Amino acid sequence: MKSFTTILILTIVGGLIGWITNILAIKLLFRPINPIKIPILNIKILGLIPKRKNEIASNIGEVISNELLSMDDILEQALNNSNGESFNSHITNKVKNIINEKLNVIPMPFRMMASPYIDDILNKEVPNAVNEISADLLNKAKENVNIQEIVEEKIKELDLEQLEDIIIRVARKELKHIEILGLILGAIIGVLQGILVIFL
Repeated sequence: MKSFTTILILTIVGGLIGWITNILAIKLLFRPINPIKIPILNIKILGLIPKRKNEIASNIGEVISNELLSMDDILEQALNNSNGESFNSHITNKVKNIINEKLNVIPMPFRMMASPYIDDILNKEVPNAVNEISADLLNKAKENVNIQEIVEEKIKELDLEQLEDIIIRVARKELKHIEILGLILGAIIGVLQGILVIFL
């Protein structure tokens, strides 16, 4: 009976130690937000994320721009709407509609004479011009927009408490699993210690 009590106590103590240790480890990722100086040892204590915020921001920006989201992806999504009509077709149709509206003020005989020439321009020249303009716009957008820099700046601008809140919201389940895993591992170590204490 005494052996069982020893094992039980060590299991509970080990589980609590593992659980509390993992909770503290998670908290120390974010805390302390502001450096705490220890005068005797002449060292500063600062949470891992506050300490490496700029490096983390840079790495996240790099991963997002290189692996997850490119400027080509954004432009492709932006320039092709849900019904399959491309940006170029949309602009070409708009130009055609505007020209046809403006031609209504021209008397019918003149409009009929000019109509084949105008239709030829609308069907050949306008699409080519729109394609050229679109290509220039795309190139300028790629040159001027840097996803990595945008993400990096947004993360750097975040208050550390906001950043902590975002990370906890995103990884709440995983962090809870880490806490429970600490409890289980601590309990297992407690059982092994109890067995060693009894038999040695």
